[in-house]
Amino acid sequence: MATNGLMASSSVFLHRPDVRRLAFASRTNQTAGKCGKGRVSFLNIGGTRRPQVVLSMTATADSGEEAVKSVLPGNGISIMVNGCSGKMGKAVIKAADSAGVNIVPMSFGSAAEAGQKVLVCGKEITVHGPTEREKVLASVFEKHPELIVVDYTIPSAVNDNAELYSKVGVPFVMGTTGGDRNKLYETVEEAKNYAVISPQMGKQVVAFLAAMEIMAEQFPGAFSGYSLDVMESHQASKLDASGTAKAVISCFQDLGVSYDMDQIQLIRDPKQQIEMVGVPEEHVSGHAFHLYHLTSPDETVSFEFQHNVCGRSIYAEGTVDAVLFLAKKIRLKAEQRIYNMIDVLREGNMR
Repeated sequence: MATNGLMASSSVFLHRPDVRRLAFASRTNQTAGKCGKGRVSFLNIGGTRRPQVVLSMTATADSGEEAVKSVLPGNGISIMVNGCSGKMGKAVIKAADSAGVNIVPMSFGSAAEAGQKVLVCGKEITVHGPTEREKVLASVFEKHPELIVVDYTIPSAVNDNAELYSKVGVPFVMGTTGGDRNKLYETVEEAKNYAVISPQMGKQVVAFLAAMEIMAEQFPGAFSGYSLDVMESHQASKLDASGTAKAVISCFQDLGVSYDMDQIQLIRDPKQQIEMVGVPEEHVSGHAFHLYHLTSPDETVSFEFQHNVCGRSIYAEGTVDAVLFLAKKIRLKAEQRIYNMIDVLREGNMR
């Protein structure tokens, strides 16, 4: 319909008058204001690898009941969260602690952070710098043989960290984005190490992206001729376009929509985020709101897809599920390989 679209109060917003503001904000009152679900994909954004999506989401054949029970939270599993001083690292520690998983009081950080003590959930965690990593990791792994490392560090550390984990043979969950993704996969594949690697740990969003991939694969060209408007809002510190938006757009492109990634509307101004997008003020510093609006060539038909996230709990909870999934695979002596969040979803044992 010709009136469908986002309120245009400035050049930042999409060109259509008023309904899109309601689409983002009125439903925000029901969902985003309560920390609604959503956010990016399990895809390897920026790389060439793209996990295959299958229609079956049933539990795998090796999901034995005893193995499931053996990795319930609190049953021998320990995690070492690297990047514990960051917001995601702290969120993961809180989620893991709530789930009863043992937190090793050691972590990796930058050279400037070496020797610092980080207090999370009443636990004092010592941060070690780059020069101590191998010695510390080997010692922790020897003391905690069921150790799983969780990595929420920085993009520039991705490849070196993965090489270290693979060298020592420690299973790990990698939530950090960036780095050389092809090299990352090659390193872990060659070492035949257990790992869950995903730039997106939000379980529900991964399921949404999987559904989008299935639709694109099964019905290519279904939206041929349709126009697409995309708006995403993140905290001001995020300068680049969201990997979520890029993943969803790639699906729409496969569905026949012509769209240039440079057209994504990036909302980074806190005032606009609160007043026009509908982001709760307390989550301006940590949120991910996405809106995709499709319009038919004659403007008589429109579709909207929206997913909003407040805070980081959705990613932290998904990370803990990935840890439990990986611990189960290890105890089952399953194939030593790279898994992703689709594998975690397919297992069907999430809390």
